[in-house]
Amino acid sequence: MNVEVVEGDLLDQDVEAIVNAWNRNIIPWWLLWPHGVSGAIKKRAGYAPFQQLPKRPIPLGDAVLTGAGRLPFKAIIHVAGINGLWRASEFSIRASVRNTVQLALQQGFKSLALPIIGAGAGSFSQDKALDFILDELKKLEGDLHIKVVKFRPPNSKNRQP
Repeated sequence: MNVEVVEGDLLDQDVEAIVNAWNRNIIPWWLLWPHGVSGAIKKRAGYAPFQQLPKRPIPLGDAVLTGAGRLPFKAIIHVAGINGLWRASEFSIRASVRNTVQLALQQGFKSLALPIIGAGAGSFSQDKALDFILDELKKLEGDLHIKVVKFRPPNSKNRQP
């Protein structure tokens, strides 16, 4: 497993598949206000990937594969990284990482980009979530290049803190 942490936009990574940290689908996808990674995917990929999601809630921490719509990837892996109350936990983050990697390896992907699961809509600390993600990835084996993407808006690189 080759892991690197990068800054930028998840949708601009040169990988075969990306990860969408999704909620458990208790509310139909078409009723949700697009925001975060899901909102960016809907804007650039269209609704096709979301229409391919199961009609039942995805169990917390599970991963589901869909097409990539208009995006240049082979697929999108959607993980239930937050619970029905829009909260992430150590369990949901770690399980999402394990199930994502397992699904990516089963599909034969060689490269994958994932966001900091739970740090957006899941209201989890970005630093703690990143620690859990990296710790979980250390425990996994496989021939997979993984980019963990810390979101940075396109024009923010020239801003002073």
